[in-house]
Amino acid sequence: MPITKAIRPYDLRLFFRQLCPLLLLTSLLLASLPSFATPYATTLQRLAPDADPKVLRMATNALNCAQPDAERLAIIDFSRSANEPRLWVFDLVNDRLLFEELVSHGRGTGDELAMSFSNTPDSHQSSLGLFRTMNSYDGSNGYSLRLEGLEYGINDLAYERAIVMHGADYVSESFIDENGRLGRSLGCPAVPQDVAAPLIDSIKDDQYLFAYYPDSEWMAQSEFLNCQRDSILAESIDARSTQQDLAMQSSSP
Repeated sequence: MPITKAIRPYDLRLFFRQLCPLLLLTSLLLASLPSFATPYATTLQRLAPDADPKVLRMATNALNCAQPDAERLAIIDFSRSANEPRLWVFDLVNDRLLFEELVSHGRGTGDELAMSFSNTPDSHQSSLGLFRTMNSYDGSNGYSLRLEGLEYGINDLAYERAIVMHGADYVSESFIDENGRLGRSLGCPAVPQDVAAPLIDSIKDDQYLFAYYPDSEWMAQSEFLNCQRDSILAESIDARSTQQDLAMQSSSP
């Protein structure tokens, strides 16, 4: 017949003395972690079912690392053919897909398919990674949007290179029909002329653009794809172990 051991008052006191520091530590850690209130990749997938779930997940992870409270996010999937829509603009506040459009890559990046990317001036190549949008302006390419590259060595020279979003007549279905592929820029993410103004207005002034391609060097180097959240969790585990040790020591006779 199994013997049931009664829990003595001393055992309960010891239990709560060990538990309370852990609860306090957990609450402090949760309070210190960044807010992840932006829509998860599953929400974006529902809004843009034709987009690659992996790309959406990487984009939302990068955004959560940079600015969880952003209101708008544009995502470019340069792994897709230039002849199909590969730019999505999301309203993160109202869970809406605002645009799904064609977008160009640079002449130095490839023909129909993108192949090469860089941060080098005069390369006529597109850049990858996370960008913060700046102000709109009227320039040589019409209504345009300045971009600030946030990733050192990957896209941080975007402003210096005049990598901007603008409209272009070579970004259209008619151009594809006549030439077999979409036109190319000097590295800018050019969009169709008829949507350029409303699209730019939807993401200008401190919103975000994420440009993806399965480039192993960028994915390994990017501080936004490899966010410090991992180190935060590692520190929390070390702190929890320390608290457990202290609780055990304090309970010793």
